Amino acid sequence: MTSPYNLTRALLREAATRASRSRVTSCAAASSSSAARFSSAGASTTTTVQQRRPPSSSSSPIFLNNNNTCHFFSTSLVDVEDLPPSIQSPDGIIAATLSSAATIPPIKNDNTNETTTTSSDNNNGEEEPRQKTSQVKISEVLKRKHTLRWVEPVISKEATVREAIALCISRKLNGMMVVDYNTSSQKTITELRQKCVGLMTSRDILRMMAEAIKSGASSDEVLDQKISAQMTPIDQVIYGRPDETIGMCRAIMAKLGIKCLPILSEGRVEGILNTRDFSDFYFDAKDRGGKKHYLRDVSQRVGLTSDTSMAEPPVFVRQNLARRHDPLYLNVGVAEFPHPFKSVDGIGSSRRNFGPQDLATDSDLSEDAHFLSEVELLDETGTNLQKLLYMGVADGVGSWREYGVDPRLFSHNLMEECDNVLKEASSRCGTLGGKTNCSMISPAELLAQSYERTKGANIIGSSTACVALFDSVRHQLHFSNIGDSGIIVLRHIDSDVASPLQRNRSTPRAERKSDMRIAFVSQQQLKSFNHPFQMGWTGEEIVEKNSSFKMASDSCASSVHILRGDIIIMATDGLFDNVDVEDLAYIALQWEHESGFIENIGGIPKRNKRWDEGESRTDISAQAIPRLAEILCQKARENSLDNTVDSPFAMLAKENDIMWSGGMPDDCTVIAMHVVGKDSNSFPL
Repeated sequence: MTSPYNLTRALLREAATRASRSRVTSCAAASSSSAARFSSAGASTTTTVQQRRPPSSSSSPIFLNNNNTCHFFSTSLVDVEDLPPSIQSPDGIIAATLSSAATIPPIKNDNTNETTTTSSDNNNGEEEPRQKTSQVKISEVLKRKHTLRWVEPVISKEATVREAIALCISRKLNGMMVVDYNTSSQKTITELRQKCVGLMTSRDILRMMAEAIKSGASSDEVLDQKISAQMTPIDQVIYGRPDETIGMCRAIMAKLGIKCLPILSEGRVEGILNTRDFSDFYFDAKDRGGKKHYLRDVSQRVGLTSDTSMAEPPVFVRQNLARRHDPLYLNVGVAEFPHPFKSVDGIGSSRRNFGPQDLATDSDLSEDAHFLSEVELLDETGTNLQKLLYMGVADGVGSWREYGVDPRLFSHNLMEECDNVLKEASSRCGTLGGKTNCSMISPAELLAQSYERTKGANIIGSSTACVALFDSVRHQLHFSNIGDSGIIVLRHIDSDVASPLQRNRSTPRAERKSDMRIAFVSQQQLKSFNHPFQMGWTGEEIVEKNSSFKMASDSCASSVHILRGDIIIMATDGLFDNVDVEDLAYIALQWEHESGFIENIGGIPKRNKRWDEGESRTDISAQAIPRLAEILCQKARENSLDNTVDSPFAMLAKENDIMWSGGMPDDCTVIAMHVVGKDSNSFPL
């Protein structure tokens, strides 16, 4: 006679077999996941029943709930005597087992980097939606981080580089909030002690040390620097919020190139997160330690042999490296269009208000300004004279007109003084033998000197500004930007080497004529929608912390590596508000075709072969590049007057709950630059 125990096992085995056969297809993917532990609904204790298997078996019995959802038994076992009396019979065991699928904890899926929930709701039996790791709230990451290890990520603003290094190492920190312990205030001691004045990261510390070493400072001078000199001021710190998700914060950090993100809640920094914190949240401690982890993930990857060497660069990289020692040059074209409804008497709010006359074309009416200056200054070594090309654009703030101030004065004077500063520095090189007071001037320093001269002349007004320096020897474009003017770099990047998100998937490879892509877009600085930060002067110093005015030291400063064939566009917001960057790339591509730089069939390989053979079309480029600037300005004007298609400005307005349709009429200034391999000797004046 069959014993109750054997009968129970047989029934369980039969139920598992039937369930797995009925849904073998839909459950195939889930069968590789970790076994989920079943909780008996309504029971005071959680019980799990499983048929015994040989130790070598890795699969788990599969059962279906009422919704035909795939579930697994856990690996824990119980005896029948341990079950409640109501379910000690074979039928009761099966019924309790199948009903226990009502509540299932999340299953971590190693293959998709997401946490999925497949449990059914206790009330209606419906499945809960899957939750990806990227959708987890930041508050959960902070809670886990602080639970595992609490470290206070703060340092005094009076601390030195030496102390900061020691603190980073001892506390395993990548970033620290800089606090002022000596601030006089009526707040409580706790609030006073934690008053934040800035953010300091390990990268900032390395930058401080590099700059000090470069200037010739001794080791003690390097280590005894105060960190407050290079910290990110509190009003420039990028932060996240506890209710935001991991995906959102990762995107912010990637776009802005930051590695540490303070989390702000009700005026307090709850903690600082970095990319490692996100990975720590995903992996459990058991996934990082133990024999299994080491044998699976580490043992076959630790240790390099003594004959290990670096691989040769890919072919597409070697082609560029072969030209890295050759200087590059810029052919430059400039175009300026005033606001289409502007006249000497003011600006019309619409075409009807403007009147029947032709649209404005006089660039002297524009509140935009620009400069181009080619000078010889000492290079970074301070020993050799180098020819450098500076350029800049500024957009005067039109609202000054309401106060009786001409908005053109400040922007035009700011750019004019940039040119004056450079010419005076270059003249000193010739006068003093190139050894004193004529070193290379950074874009931020140039903006600062120009601003001080404009302020010294008591010119009232304000403007956005973007100033750049092209280093032809090192193939670098350095720039500083305040406000919503900016720079984009367009480059041919073949789909075979582009990242997956940049690849052209809509056009078959054989039919694709070009891979012109957006290689770089400068970061803009806005206080709010259509309210950019700006440089300005009201006749007296502004002490308000929340002011729209910024100094040159507050600018977004960066550098971009430039390649031969790149197209660089520097422009005011009149272009970017009306022409999408993808359309800019398309227009630039059309210009290349019309000018003969790229052919429709085999364009990039043929161009590279032409370069390798020493053939340059730089003279054609010098003649054609002003046309590109004019085309872009004309396109911006056309789009600004089109009320049937939403411009980038209109789409962003609607995202900010502002009803706006069509384009955004405005002044527009474009400096178009084509990177070539030979000097055309036709610098625009």
